Amino acid sequence: MRIIFKGKHIEVTDAIRNYIEKKLSKIERHFDHILEVIVTLSVEKSRQIVEVTLQTNRALIRAEEETDDMYTSIDKVADKLERQIKKYKEKYFQKPHPGTEKIVLANKEIDVEDSEPDKIAKIVKTKRFAIKPMSVEEAAMQMDLLGHIFFVFANDNTNKVNVLYKRKDGNFGLIEPEF
Repeated sequence: MRIIFKGKHIEVTDAIRNYIEKKLSKIERHFDHILEVIVTLSVEKSRQIVEVTLQTNRALIRAEEETDDMYTSIDKVADKLERQIKKYKEKYFQKPHPGTEKIVLANKEIDVEDSEPDKIAKIVKTKRFAIKPMSVEEAAMQMDLLGHIFFVFANDNTNKVNVLYKRKDGNFGLIEPEF
């Protein structure tokens, strides 16, 4: 497992680095399929923010925490990652029983803020990422693990780019392009 440390407005000291490595080694005992870990530490006024992204063969698992103490943020993000990995293992490695659904995701409540009609929306951030072929069920699990309300993926059945999104009623919607 390769760990990449990034600091925004903070110097990543050896003490912090060792503390994070110790916490992540506990997580690695539960799940040894982790290829790379990106840890971003940042300080904004009195907020100490820790972002961790775990890359596995089939999924990205991401957690973020902010408190007024860096070590507390590290502890909380490690706990959150451990819960997410257990959830991922249960869903991904669980053998399906005959006559049951493949994946059932828990409904989560999502707050969507209404934008003001007078404001003109601007593109403020651009992300680029590799799209890998996966099933709709796999995409739903990945979206749930990341905590996003939509997910762009290449459908392995149709070989086309699809968008999976979370509906207000807690179900999922799938956008498939027609050319």
